[in-house]
Amino acid sequence: MFYDGQTVHNEQILPNGSLTKRPRRNLVVPRHIRNYATAATNDPSKIRNIALVAHIDSGKTTLTESILLTSKYLSAAGSVDTGSTTTDFLPAERERGITIQSASIPVKWKDWTFNLIDTPGHADFGMEVESASRVVDGAVVLIDSVEGVEAQTKGVWKQLDRYKVPTRLMFLNKLDRPGASFKSSLLSLMTHRLHPKPMALILPIASFNPDDYQRAEPGIEGLVDLVKWEVWKWDGQEGPTRHPLPESQESILTSGIFPELHPIAPHLIPARAALLENLAMFAELLMEQLLEANSAETGYTDIKATAILPHLRKATISNEILPVLCGSATKNIGTDLVLDYVGELLASPKDVSIDLSPVDKPLLMLAWKVAWDKRKGWMTFVRIYSGTLNKQTVIVNKTRGQKERVSKLLLLYASNAEEVDSLSFGSVGVVLGLKFTRTGDTLVSSRGSAESSLPDIIPPPAVMSASIIPQSHSDLGPVQEALEALSRTDPSVRHEAQEGQLLVHGLGALHLEIVEDRLRNEWNARFEVGQRRVSYREGVGSEVQASFNTWSTEIGGKKVDVMIDLEVHPAQEDEPGDPMWDGNIVLGADGEPLPSPDSFPNPDSPPAFVARGLFNALCSSLHTSLALSRVHIKVKGFSERNDVPPSVLASAAAFLLRRRLREAGPGPVMEPYMNLKVSVTEETLGKVVKDLTEHGGEVLDLGSNTATGGLDSDSIEAYQEDGVYVPPEWLSPSSAPGKFSGKGGPSLRRSVYAVVPLSRMLDYSTRLRALSGAGFREVSSARRLEILKEIGRA
Repeated sequence: MFYDGQTVHNEQILPNGSLTKRPRRNLVVPRHIRNYATAATNDPSKIRNIALVAHIDSGKTTLTESILLTSKYLSAAGSVDTGSTTTDFLPAERERGITIQSASIPVKWKDWTFNLIDTPGHADFGMEVESASRVVDGAVVLIDSVEGVEAQTKGVWKQLDRYKVPTRLMFLNKLDRPGASFKSSLLSLMTHRLHPKPMALILPIASFNPDDYQRAEPGIEGLVDLVKWEVWKWDGQEGPTRHPLPESQESILTSGIFPELHPIAPHLIPARAALLENLAMFAELLMEQLLEANSAETGYTDIKATAILPHLRKATISNEILPVLCGSATKNIGTDLVLDYVGELLASPKDVSIDLSPVDKPLLMLAWKVAWDKRKGWMTFVRIYSGTLNKQTVIVNKTRGQKERVSKLLLLYASNAEEVDSLSFGSVGVVLGLKFTRTGDTLVSSRGSAESSLPDIIPPPAVMSASIIPQSHSDLGPVQEALEALSRTDPSVRHEAQEGQLLVHGLGALHLEIVEDRLRNEWNARFEVGQRRVSYREGVGSEVQASFNTWSTEIGGKKVDVMIDLEVHPAQEDEPGDPMWDGNIVLGADGEPLPSPDSFPNPDSPPAFVARGLFNALCSSLHTSLALSRVHIKVKGFSERNDVPPSVLASAAAFLLRRRLREAGPGPVMEPYMNLKVSVTEETLGKVVKDLTEHGGEVLDLGSNTATGGLDSDSIEAYQEDGVYVPPEWLSPSSAPGKFSGKGGPSLRRSVYAVVPLSRMLDYSTRLRALSGAGFREVSSARRLEILKEIGRA
C-alpha cells in the first residue's frame, strides 16, 4: 500500500496467491490518536498479555472501547449500538451488534504495554476464546451486575482453567442499571464456585446525594479505592477527580468529600480493615504489619498502598485471591482503575516463564490464530515464548515439519496494522507469509529448535451442521477450496463429504450463518444451503470382541500382514472425554493420551499414521453414519516393518477399528443438551415449564430473578463466606428488596433453570413469544430516537 497525498492504492491478494489491483478510494482519516509504540517493547516485565472474556452482552467491547479512550488511543469512543467500535470492525459484527472474532490491540498505559484481546461472548464463537486463552497471562472477566454469573461466564472460566491462565481480575459492570447489585454479583462468584476468595478492592458510590439511597435510585457516580485509600468522582462532563481519604473516621465525615449523613462514609474504615485482614491470611509480613499498626477500629489507614500492593500481587499470581473491581464501561467509570490494577496485579511473561533466560534462548512461539485478509493474505497471530523473531527469516513449523519464510511482522491495532522489524520475548504480533501454519502450531528457529512442542489449542465440538450445495458442477472446486480456507481460519468449522453431499459442522445456528456469509463475501463461493440439523453422536455397543487384530493387504503383488493390537470398550460415565478426539478417549501403550493426528511433532511417524486411521474411523459410524463419541481405545502395540511404508498403518487402524465397532453392534445415540435460563413473569411461569418438559427438557430449579439464584448440572455446593468481605445490599440502592412492590409496579419475575435438548429449542424464541403473550409496547423517547435513526427518519 502507498499513499500519494490524495488517494490510497492497494494490491489485493487472492487465496491462490495472485494479485489484483483494487480501485482507488479516498483516504479516510481515522479517529485514532497514536499513543502507542511502533515496535514491540523490549522489557517483558512491563508487558501484560490479557483477554477480556465474559457472557454475551456483559460489556466486553464497550469496556475495550472505554480502555482505548482512557488510554488516549481514541479521541472519541465508538458504540456497539451504532456499529462504530474499534474491535468490532467486520460488517457482520456491526450489523448484528456482537463480537464474532477476537481482536488484538497493543495499548500503552503509564509504563506498561497491554496486548489487549477482546473476545466474543456468544458460545457459537467459543473457538476465539479458546485461542485467546491459550496465549494470555491474565484475563479480565466481566459480569453484568444485574444478572451475576451466567452460563457462558462459567464456560469461559473453564476455558481459562483448561489453559491454566494464571491471573484473573473480575470487573462487575453495568452498576448504573436498575436492579444492579454489587453484593449479589460478588456472592454469585462463590455460589457458582468460580473462586472461594473474591476480594473487593473497589466499592461503588451510587450517588453523592444521600436521598437517592432512600429512593432506591440506580446509578454510579464514584468509586472508593480501598487499597490506595482514595475516592474517584465522575461529574458526567469532564474526567474523574481523585480525593485522598483521611485516616480517621471523624476526618472522613468532616472532609467535605461526602455530604452529611451519606451512608457509605461510616462504612469505609470497616471495609478497608476487612480487606487487609483477609489479605493478611495469605501474607505473613502483612500480618505482622497489621499487628504492629493500630487496631481494626482505625481501618489500618496508616498502611500505605505501596506496602499492600506487593502482597496483593503475589496472592493474585498464586491464585489465592480473586481481585474484584466494579464500574460502568458505558460511562467510562472504573476504567482507569482497571488499567492500573491490570498493570499492578496481573502476570507478565516473566512471571509465568519457567525459563530464567527466555530472551537469550532460541526462538519458540505459538500460532494462536490464523486469519485471511484480501490485501495482506494469510495472517498468522503469534505469541513469542522465547527468543526474538525477525522479519525476512526462515523458521520451522515443528507441528507440521514444514519450513516457512517470514515476510513481514505487524503489530495489529484491530483493523489497522503497524509494521515492525522484530517481535521480542513476551510479544503478541502478526506474521505475514506463512503458507502451511494453522492454529495451535508450534514455530521454532531453523537452528537450535526447541525439544518439545507447545500445548495445542482445542477446538470446541460441533453441535450443528448444514449441507452446502454448489450451484453448478464448476462451483464444486471453488466451494471446497473456500471451505478449506475457512476451516484454516476457524478450526471449529469442520467439513466433510458424506453420501454425495458437502456437510459443514459448526457450534450453533448463528455460527453457521456467519460461515455462510464469509464463504460468500470473503471467498465469493456460489452455493445454496440446505436445512440445518443438530449434530448427533453414536456411542459404542456394549460387546466388543478383542480377538481380531491383523489386517492383510497386497503391496507390489506381495501379501502383507499388519498387526495393531487394540483394546476397545465404552467409556465410563465418570471418565472425561478428550476434546482433541471429539469426546473419545485414545491412549497409547503406556496409558498416556495419544495426540490427535494434527498434534504429532512428527506427522510422518508410525504412531501418527495409527492415530490418523483411528481418527478417520471415529468420524463416521458404519451403523448410522454419525460421528462416534465416548469410545475408549487403547493402542497396546503395532507391528513396524521396514518393507512396508508407515502410511499403511492408517488404513490398517481404520479397518480394524471399524470391524470391532461393527461387531459390537449399534450403540446409543447422543444429542447435544444445553443449560437454559428463562426469566418470565409469575403469570406465564406454568406455561413455560409445561412447554419445556413437553419438549424433552428437565427443569432444575425455579427461583427469583437474582444474580445468585439457579442450579446447574455441575453445581455442588457454594463456597463459604468465611474470610470474604461481603458488602451490604444498600450499597446498590436499586437492588433493594421490594423495589417493585406497590400498586402499578411490574409483576414479580421468576427464573426457570433447565437442561434441554438443542434440537427441540431451535424455534424456542418463537414459542416463548407466543407463551408469554408479549405484544407491542410504547418505547422511551431515547429508544424512539434510535428507531427513527434506524429507519432513516431522524
